[in-house]
Amino acid sequence: MNQTRVFLIFAWLAVATLLWMEWGKERDASRAPTMPAAAATTTASGAVPAAGGQAPAVPSATPGMAAAEPAPAAASAPVVTITTDVLQLEMTGGEIRQADLLGYPSEAADDSAPVRLFDQAAGRYFVARTGWAGNDVAPSHDGGFRPVGSTSRYALAEGANTLEVPFEWTGPNGVTIRRTYTFGRGQYAVSVRDEVANAGSQPWQAYVYRELSREPRALSRGGPMNAEQYSFQGAAWYSDAEKYEKRDFEDIADDGPLNRQVTGGWIAMLQHHFFAGWIPQADQASLFVLEHGNGRYEIESRGPAFTVAPGGTASTEARLWVGPKLVGQIQAQDVPGLDRAVDFSRFSIFATLGNWIFWLLDAIHSLVGNWGWSIIGLVVVIKVLLLPLSTAQYKSMARMRKFQPRIAQLKERYGDDRQKFQMAMMELYKKEKINPVGGCLPLLVQMPVFLALYWVLLESVELRHAPWILWINDLTARDPYFVLPAINMAVMWATQKLAPTSGMDPMQAKMMQFMPLVFGVMFAFFPAGLVLYWITNAGIGLAQQWYMTRKYAEAPAKA
Repeated sequence: MNQTRVFLIFAWLAVATLLWMEWGKERDASRAPTMPAAAATTTASGAVPAAGGQAPAVPSATPGMAAAEPAPAAASAPVVTITTDVLQLEMTGGEIRQADLLGYPSEAADDSAPVRLFDQAAGRYFVARTGWAGNDVAPSHDGGFRPVGSTSRYALAEGANTLEVPFEWTGPNGVTIRRTYTFGRGQYAVSVRDEVANAGSQPWQAYVYRELSREPRALSRGGPMNAEQYSFQGAAWYSDAEKYEKRDFEDIADDGPLNRQVTGGWIAMLQHHFFAGWIPQADQASLFVLEHGNGRYEIESRGPAFTVAPGGTASTEARLWVGPKLVGQIQAQDVPGLDRAVDFSRFSIFATLGNWIFWLLDAIHSLVGNWGWSIIGLVVVIKVLLLPLSTAQYKSMARMRKFQPRIAQLKERYGDDRQKFQMAMMELYKKEKINPVGGCLPLLVQMPVFLALYWVLLESVELRHAPWILWINDLTARDPYFVLPAINMAVMWATQKLAPTSGMDPMQAKMMQFMPLVFGVMFAFFPAGLVLYWITNAGIGLAQQWYMTRKYAEAPAKA
């Protein structure tokens, strides 16, 4: 098998993959969601209690519960505004209703408004909530907690590294809950700590809940390879037992209820480049639940449940991630599996490879300061690592080209008897020590890298709106003038001219002539950074092949 045949196989696979992805979108659009249900109770440790247990029960996941409109309690739940160097939030003590990501414009233009992750507008509804529920009076997310102090605006002071925003609730039963939100400079992880004190005469029983509720957002258009069309949109969660799991919005209804007892773990709503997620306290148990109704989807962590004796105290803490999928900051949270929120692939092998590729890209970027040149540097590093394989590849191809006259004579001698021709050609290869599959291995090795890099470019917010040079203002978007796809066609055409074609089926050879055009059209919709990777890889390969052809196939072998 030679390199041109591998190109043909890859083109077929790419077309099949695009058709499969389009079919998947049509299938998902035709699904009619149904109402899932779930039921469980938890004790103070988060375990399912035995019959007659004294801990407050965690209620069932009632159909339609997630879709209920927010209670009209705005008057009893004062709204405060919080501004840090990276976030601007509008929130009550139990609900973050609006979140602007100050460092991320919605569009590439400098005057573009920041990305709004949390929103209450129709069609963009997305909020984070936390409250208490149980057998006794407790503050819910839509009322009860009030700001401590008279200010309604908080800002991270210049030179300060943290900002604390306290809220408090006092019940008629003598129970007080003090909730403190802590924001860090440059940080998208918000600490939420609840401290319960029971000054009453009776035990107090309740459980804490944390949830994310949203409507599926309308995806931007921009061609069949628009990044948003193929990035994951839906709910995800992690547990030590089952590891990373996710469901897109349609599957939340189709795949049945989620009732997962988890200690630690995390829940999230993912979208292209950004996500929000609750990270419960690592040593506390809770019940993970998914719900759907009236066009809204909710993932919730219920628990732990507490029984606080008179004069007793209890506390629970969680982190709320509100922001971009920054690999470094996510890994710094030191939460198992949280790095999978950067969804490089649904397949773990490609997700792992994507993490390695991003690490290498980021290391190169720290030196050159430009993501486009970093992609070129990545190709150079890969080419150096694969130099022994590629040398063998091009040497084999050059030797095959040298023996093309003899192969042509064999084909003429055996005519239509393809079996005898193939046997004679293999005997020639064996005699001349030519490996006919030597040209395939390096290309096959690079295919997983190519696919993983596609997901890295699709998902990495670090590359969002990142320019290269001249007309390439966004490496994660397609080339607006199709210059890179045109260059790719030229490089592929030149590569074909150097590749040996003797012994190839005439129909196959004719199809190969169209491969530069096929790839040019296909790459016209790919992210510019991916096409840049492919051109650089193919261009260096063309130079290697030309050199090896000059060295090993200057004169054709005599028959």
